[in-house]
Amino acid sequence: MAKKADLTRLGKYLIQKSANRAEIFRKTSIKESRLSLLSNDATTKLTVDELYLIALAIDVDPGDMIKVICKDIVLNAPEQQLKLSERNKK
Repeated sequence: MAKKADLTRLGKYLIQKSANRAEIFRKTSIKESRLSLLSNDATTKLTVDELYLIALAIDVDPGDMIKVICKDIVLNAPEQQLKLSERNKK
């Protein structure tokens, strides 16, 4: 298993919730190999369907899970929005 520092946000979240990957697989049909990639490889993208199924399987609110896993995702700064808006007008 990867060191906790090497885990993705999902990987850390599953550890925090003491989630069992075999149980998640049984409930969702998401293969343990896929769960391993999602937990250890930051380049592996989690789909909304997977997130929703995992949340249901570990009995957490999907919205709360999204807030934790996606906490660093932010909208463009106002200056960037303005630049993009101006560029789009051309």
